[in-house]
Order: sequence, then C-alpha cells, then structure tokens
Amino acid sequence: MKVTLYDIAHARSGDKGPNTNVGLILRSQAAYDWAKEEISTERVKGHFSSVVKGEVIRYEMPNLWAFNFILYDSLSGGGSETLQLDAQGKTYGQHLLRMEVDVPEKLLQ
Repeated sequence: MKVTLYDIAHARSGDKGPNTNVGLILRSQAAYDWAKEEISTERVKGHFSSVVKGEVIRYEMPNLWAFNFILYDSLSGGGSETLQLDAQGKTYGQHLLRMEVDVPEKLLQ
C-alpha cells in the first residue's frame, strides 16, 4: 500500500553546524523492522537531493524503534552563515515524513 512515512512514523530534526540531524521514530516494532530494510541512506539522500551535498549516515536505535540520520553539508554553512529559509533544519523531519513508501497493509492497522 502506498502511503507517506507520516502514516507509520514521527520525526524531529535540527542543525548540527552545517549538517542536519533527522530522527525518525517508527510507531511499532514491525514498522521499525520494515524501515530497517527500506529506508536506506541512499533513499534518504535522494529524498533530500536538492539540499544534501554530502553523505548521509544512518544510526540505528532498535530499542527506541528509531533511526538517526545525519545529512552532511545540508545547511549551506549552518545557521549563522546560510541564507536558507530554514537555517536550523527544523523542517527536515517533516519533509522526511512526506516520503512516499510502499508498506504492507498490516503496518497500518
């Protein structure tokens, strides 16, 4: 079933200098297990292709059903240097939740 990550997850984001930290928290163990296979660093980098100039690193936190993505070189120098509208990357979490994904229907129950 095609949905957005919003339907199975929460997110929070912020700046770390010129980089953005995006936490993705899944709503169940089953959703986390699915996301571990489907939400890769390549896929996240592609989703943020217009702003991420560096690599994307993913840290897994299975005890929290969560991932922490670091989007390197995504803020054009950081809060005090950039002319970007979102200088602290606060909207990046919401943008990740807009990613369309194909999920098994049982994850939506």
